[in-house]
Amino acid sequence: MRILLLGEYSNVHATLAKGLRELGHEVTVVSNGDFWKNYPRDIDLTRSYTKLGALSYWLRLLRILPKLRGYDVVQLINPMFLELKAARITPVYRYLRRHNKRVFLGAFGMDYYWVSTCCNERPLRYSDFNIGNELRTNADALQERRDWLGTDKQRLNELIANDCDGIITGLYEYQVCYEPKFPDKTQFIPFPIVVGERPAISPTPPERLRLFIGINRTRSEYKGTDIMLRAAQDVQAAYPDKVELRIAENIPFEQYVELMNGSDAILDQLYSYTPSMNPLEAMTKGIICVGGGEPENYAILGEEELRPIVNVQPTYESVRHELEQLVMHLERVPQLREESWQYVKRHHDYLKVARQYEQFYLKKH
Repeated sequence: MRILLLGEYSNVHATLAKGLRELGHEVTVVSNGDFWKNYPRDIDLTRSYTKLGALSYWLRLLRILPKLRGYDVVQLINPMFLELKAARITPVYRYLRRHNKRVFLGAFGMDYYWVSTCCNERPLRYSDFNIGNELRTNADALQERRDWLGTDKQRLNELIANDCDGIITGLYEYQVCYEPKFPDKTQFIPFPIVVGERPAISPTPPERLRLFIGINRTRSEYKGTDIMLRAAQDVQAAYPDKVELRIAENIPFEQYVELMNGSDAILDQLYSYTPSMNPLEAMTKGIICVGGGEPENYAILGEEELRPIVNVQPTYESVRHELEQLVMHLERVPQLREESWQYVKRHHDYLKVARQYEQFYLKKH
């Protein structure tokens, strides 16, 4: 098949492309590299936010569009798959729909159905938008509600979701939002990760717990990394001889990975039920994820044995408690590290995931 992957989130499309190519498909990735993260792509579509940036972006897009025809599969990373206003993306979507065989929508992050479901039906005990029946009122959550509810973004998302051939959800949370509304076209497929060989994990407990946290300055409160960082710093202060803390802030992916290497555990996404791309990448190196590991995460994967994720509730007290438990029981670290690698190997290996995508694409033929 000829496959076009349009847009990027946290290396999902670049990794999926690698797997699909190894299965014999011709794949083109068009993206902006997910902004400063700078992930690989075949055709660069980066917008400069200067006076002439919008015009330059439009002209480049118009030059590229004729090359985006004749594909068997077009997959959009998100309804907002271009750096344009939603109303301007609509005709581009219709063009892609007209000139290609099948179009699939990725449910991998922020969109109307995610915002609306978490704010209204609230099927999750907690999320980026609610804690129980209480809506979160931090600036980012309020801004996303304004952006997606009753706007052109909502209308674009509804258009694509209703019109496309299939919707692929990357996490349990997104499946909960889409599957009830689109049961005949929604499919959960785990995120793809290049797992590699088993890392060298010492069976001897470490003398100190090496913690790592990555911070996106613009999303820290929204993702809960502000609370996780405070808990980690307080645990480090309480156990200075037993805790080492590394912090990476707004750096490209390659530098991020360099800083992360050699850690025992990564703290990521306080309000998530599931590990996302960055902690999954860490788990390939035998790094323990402290974050989302709710029972629903294991259930949707059919995982009945491994429990490598240190699950935390969305509070400072929960994060601090779980970190202190790790510090006081360093003998747990080798097994959790080993299980972390086994977990990603079993569920997220990029070739296994690419085959699942391939089957879903062909099913919708």
